[in-house]
Amino acid sequence: MKYILILEEVALFVLTIFLFPFFTNLPWYFYAGFFFTPDISFLGYAASPKIGSIFYNIFHHKGIWLLCGLIGYFTNLEWLLGIGVVYFGHSAFDRIFGYGLKHFDSFQNTHLGKIGNQISH
Repeated sequence: MKYILILEEVALFVLTIFLFPFFTNLPWYFYAGFFFTPDISFLGYAASPKIGSIFYNIFHHKGIWLLCGLIGYFTNLEWLLGIGVVYFGHSAFDRIFGYGLKHFDSFQNTHLGKIGNQISH
């Protein structure tokens, strides 16, 4: 089962790479430049695991970025659509490697299991 979930995330990540130029006229370096910016949310862990997990989960929740992309699409705000696609792709990329949404107790405890164990059964 874990390999099916990993393949699903790979498909979603690759889809964002193809959707980005199809739906936007933004340059390729927009995707590349913004791809790792959600990881700035790690700074919240300097305050506490709970605050860190809240920031991490906000910046890595695919539903938020899907909504962001849809709002950008329907309002013709190309930059907002671009951010939604890029960050959705980033979230899928993280999940390929087992980095799921965080529980409040520690960075390693995710909805996919402990980090270091690929997506759990």
